[in-house]
Parts: sequence; structure tokens; C-alpha cells
Amino acid sequence: MKPFAPLPSTLIEPIVRCALLEDLGRCGDLTSDSVIPHDCTATLMLKSRQTGIIAGLDLVAFALLLVEPAIQMQIWRPDGSDVAAGEIIAKLCGPARGLLTAERTALNFLCRLSGIATATAAMVEAVRGHKAKIVCTRKTTPGLRALEKYAVRVGGGANHRFGLDDAVLIKDNHIAIAGDIRTAIERARAAAGHMVKIEVEVDTLEQLDIALALGIDAVLLDNMSVEDLARGVAMVDGRVITEASGRVTPITAPAIAATGVDLISVGWLTHSAPILDIGLDMPADGHGCSLN
Repeated sequence: MKPFAPLPSTLIEPIVRCALLEDLGRCGDLTSDSVIPHDCTATLMLKSRQTGIIAGLDLVAFALLLVEPAIQMQIWRPDGSDVAAGEIIAKLCGPARGLLTAERTALNFLCRLSGIATATAAMVEAVRGHKAKIVCTRKTTPGLRALEKYAVRVGGGANHRFGLDDAVLIKDNHIAIAGDIRTAIERARAAAGHMVKIEVEVDTLEQLDIALALGIDAVLLDNMSVEDLARGVAMVDGRVITEASGRVTPITAPAIAATGVDLISVGWLTHSAPILDIGLDMPADGHGCSLN
């Protein structure tokens, strides 16, 4: 398991609170409040229905805490754990109404982030043996970027910039509007502070040659063939960080990594990775509920 820093509670709490408010609306959980006696308690199991990597249990804990502080959560498989289909991730005990009210919000976060971590782990495994790191992009769900980028780290990947204020990344439209690649880079170099890194996206080796002569910090080799990627890495010769992007899958990633690039950015990890199917189930013996 690759080490990763947990998400700060000050970031988690408002996101989870907003999600709960979306679900509870004006009247709360009409179904649970009308069907389940107020003094009923329950024990439920978070169980994976697929093989994958777990990410997002802190969000589950916050959802439970905000709905019903009396709920207790015993984690058996923490974030970063490999789980098999049918494996129990955590045991939840407490007021049944609260468990059922928080269930969908908790699972939405857990399934989504675990899916991203699982997809990232597959990409990392695909390039094992090469120096290339798998990184995510800004193609994230609005409002959930920090969570989704956390899930990438849990899966063994690394993060690209978090926002437009992290660094300068001159892309094709910037170049087109500025007029040419030289003008765009020179303007960025003149305006950026000494702590700001400058990366430029290039589509051709000719653009790469110009960019290297202008003192950039990193280059994004976009949608290039494997042959051109290899030529580009040779041209760079270690002077700047090289990043490859475009049509990257677990099948194509090994050949891309073999060119010697430093980073491989994969947008679909955060915009299209399938969820990891996780359920909240009664214990196998069926003895999960009681009246106090």
C-alpha cells in the first residue's frame, strides 16, 4: 500500500453536510422516520461486492456522525486496502433510523472514490517497471475535486495541479489565441512569479524544439504516437519534466511508459471511472436489529 495523507476534516465536513442537505431536503427521511421505530437499533455491514481498492471511509464516518452521533463504526479494511468480492469493510452499529438515513450519501462517496482508487491502481500496475507516474487532471466532478484527487493518491497515483492557480499550463487554445507558441511562452515567463512553474502543451516535435529553447519547466506531449513520444523524450534529454496524455488506457499505457516519459496523465480516472459496488447489508446471521 502506497502511503497517502488523509483528507482534513475541515474539508470533508462541509462537502458531506451539503450532500446530506441535498438528500434530506425540507422534511428529512420520511420513509425511515415513518417505518422504523425511534428506539430501534441495528448492526449493518459495509461489504464490497467487487474486487477493488477502498477509499472514502472518512466521508462515511462524517455522514454517520452528522446524521446520528450515537452510531459506532468499526473499520476492518481502511482506505488503501485491497478487498475481494464479499469482503466486509466495516461494521456499523447504532440507531437504525440514522443508519438508513445516512446510507445513500455514505455509499455514494465510498463507491465513487473506491472506483477511482481501483481504476488508478490498475493504471499504476500497467506501467510497473517504468519510471512514469500516473497522474490525474482537472477533469473532475465540480465541488469534489479534492476528494477525487485523494482517491487517485489512495490508488497509488499522483496529482497534477489542483486548479488554475497552481501553475501555468499553456495549452493549444492559449497558443492559438496568443498567435504562436513563442509568444505564449514569452508572455507567461514575463508575467509569472519566480515560484511559478511553466508547462506547455505541444502537438509536434517542431513545437517541442521551440519550447525547449525558451526555458520551460515541463512539457505536455499531447496525443503523440509512441514513436514521436520516444523522439520527444530523447530531444528533452532530462532537461525538463515530460508528460504524455491522450487516449491512455491500461492497454496502451505500457508502451507509452516505455518511451521514458516522467508522467502519464489520465483524465478518465476522475471523470469516467466506474464505481466500486459496495453495499450496506444485514449480518449473515440476520440478527441485526433490536428494540431498546
